Amino acid sequence: MVNRIKRKIFFVFLFVITVHHLSACDVCGCSSGNYFLGPTPQFGKQFIGLRYSFRSFNTVLSNNSSQYSKDLYQTTELWGGLKLNKKFEILAFVPFNINHSTTDDGVKTNNGLGDITVIGNYNIFSNESLCSDSVNFSHQLWFGAGVKLPTGKFNVDTSIIVASANDQAGTGSYDFLITASYNYMLHNWGLTSNVTYKINQAASDYRFGNRFDATIFGYHSFTSNKNSISPNIGLLYENLKPNQFASEDVISTGGYALLGAIGLEARFDKITTGFNLQLPLAENISDGQTKINIRGMLHLTYAF
Repeated sequence: MVNRIKRKIFFVFLFVITVHHLSACDVCGCSSGNYFLGPTPQFGKQFIGLRYSFRSFNTVLSNNSSQYSKDLYQTTELWGGLKLNKKFEILAFVPFNINHSTTDDGVKTNNGLGDITVIGNYNIFSNESLCSDSVNFSHQLWFGAGVKLPTGKFNVDTSIIVASANDQAGTGSYDFLITASYNYMLHNWGLTSNVTYKINQAASDYRFGNRFDATIFGYHSFTSNKNSISPNIGLLYENLKPNQFASEDVISTGGYALLGAIGLEARFDKITTGFNLQLPLAENISDGQTKINIRGMLHLTYAF
């Protein structure tokens, strides 16, 4: 009982000495702790490519409007996939993160290699048929599991670990992912959906909250020979559990967001390029203190 009281006193003391260092990035944890797999391209045997994504947030503390932050997180990522056979495929992601925050304490930047992720997927079922002489039908379901490696820099100041953990290029922990994706196509109309659950581990007694992501996109393909243009529209949902320090929830972390997205995919034989822009439809992040601005993604891939 005495040890529990001492522990609670320690957390109160830690909060008091840390609160003066808090900025919006420290509250929302929208950089290192979060991860978004996103839709993956359809490919034959293997593909390799680059993709760029950005996320922008504004935060103002509810109990002190003088403490604010404008955060921009950018990631340039090398990614690729390899199909071992008709049932198994491996995906890999190598990110480089550029984090920039303008706060009431000044400007903070942190750039560097992020956490590499490897995922193995298994094809539960795949069915393709010709509904008529000109109508193609196909659908497939994949289930996967993966690991995120602590390759990104995670060098926190132990005296203000809650405030400094979100500034890192990586999370410092081995984290695990469970994924599922379903693709459906009928006569150039298609639907693709992805679900990802990320289970985070602790590093330096700090653990980013587990994360659930779900996306669904509808599209229509205009095709000519081996070329196609596919405008798309979709929804993205994300739910973040609170971060923890020494097994205690960190205040004003976690939340949810629902975003609408619009984009375009263009395929020219073996080369595919595409983009999408995302805007929030509903959100409650960091007890409503953090607001999402525009987000987006751009990619270029080569399948061979």
